Amino acid sequence: MPATDPREASLIARAAAHHRWARCTDRVAATAPARAASMGRFDRIVDPTGQLAPAERARRAENAKRAYFIELALKSARARRKTTS
Repeated sequence: MPATDPREASLIARAAAHHRWARCTDRVAATAPARAASMGRFDRIVDPTGQLAPAERARRAENAKRAYFIELALKSARARRKTTS
């Protein structure tokens, strides 16, 4: 039976994640598909038509990724400031 309490569900999910990583022999290989998909998103943002050279696309995608995470940090800081004010 699934947990109905969000706190209990969170604990169950956290325990499951720890069990999964306890059985994992190569974390880098296990997370490679997710990292590739994430970078693919930024590749498509900076080069939607696929015209750029791979090295240039990778450089621009890395910058787009950094900008995205900086913007997330800014939103987070603003939200925290709003709740403490």
